[in-house]
Amino acid sequence: MAPSTMRAVVLKGDFEVAVEDRPYPKIQKPTDAILKVTSTALCGSDLHFYRGHLKCPPDFICGHEFVGTIEEKGDEVSNFNVGDKVVVPFFTSCQACYYCVRGQASRCSKGELFGNSVPANTISGGQAEYVRVPLANTTLVKTPKDIPEEMLVLMADIFPTGYFAASRFLKNLPQRDRDEFTTAVIGCGPVGICAITCALTMIKTVYAIDSVPERLAEAEKIGAIPINLNDNPAEKIKEASGGRGADVVIEAVGHADAFMLAFDMIRPWGQISSIGVHTEQLPLNGLLCYGKNVTMAFGRCPVRSVFEDALEVLVKEQKKVAFLCGKTMSLEDAPQAYKDFEARKVHKIVFKMPGENVGGAVADKV
Repeated sequence: MAPSTMRAVVLKGDFEVAVEDRPYPKIQKPTDAILKVTSTALCGSDLHFYRGHLKCPPDFICGHEFVGTIEEKGDEVSNFNVGDKVVVPFFTSCQACYYCVRGQASRCSKGELFGNSVPANTISGGQAEYVRVPLANTTLVKTPKDIPEEMLVLMADIFPTGYFAASRFLKNLPQRDRDEFTTAVIGCGPVGICAITCALTMIKTVYAIDSVPERLAEAEKIGAIPINLNDNPAEKIKEASGGRGADVVIEAVGHADAFMLAFDMIRPWGQISSIGVHTEQLPLNGLLCYGKNVTMAFGRCPVRSVFEDALEVLVKEQKKVAFLCGKTMSLEDAPQAYKDFEARKVHKIVFKMPGENVGGAVADKV
């Protein structure tokens, strides 16, 4: 029998979340499923509303990275059974609209975003004991084998996002370019680490740029060449590339300064892949854009469209990113977890439901 209430993380205001009792979600359409969440995570995107950079209605349930077990399902959910363990991409998708059939599921005409701050097309998030999943038949993915559950939360957002950032300009390069191209990743947070990991499966040379020495050290461990943000990275990249600049820059920060650094270090005819969530105007100069012949790509990752390709990379490279999910906490400790995450004291935090054991090292499971 379903409970009447559940515990959930809700936003109360800038720099404030609370764990409160909320009503158990109900199936509203025959395409819905109710998921019992087993693991959910904190993502860098959550900090945009936590810090107040994106204004949103108060008291919404946070979180868009979660996995769990199907508790109930609507009559039109035929691909899954009650009890199935599933991963949930952060944006639902119908797999039939103009965008979905073109591999652009992040703009599905029926899609909704879990637990985020944009009022339109947003639904309650997964930092809760239960969550309603619309379009369940075409959004959910059965839990793959051979990956610890705590790492599977990466597949809800940041690992496919890192794959998307790298693959749109680096996938299927001719061997000459794989050997000669210079790629730079600006921002070595969790998304940047995933982008570096994916890029290194496609190209030989990847530079990692950040101002935090610990993050640079982790990027170096997985094969990137570190450059401190304070050491004139644009000049160093140009020196390393015969004066040209980077062939591809992945901008994983979402700040105007980071993007303009990417523009400064990109070579003529180069390509910028921006996956940061920008909340301010970019001071681009049209004449400079024209003069560089630069190609720029922005936007939300179409997780459901790239899921299988990204998962294939994660299965092979999971040891490199296991450290990202090394910290688990109870959902009840979410207020402190948000503070620690915002202060960069941890790479990422995976929440377990109240009463479950926490603190296990994911790296020991891969």
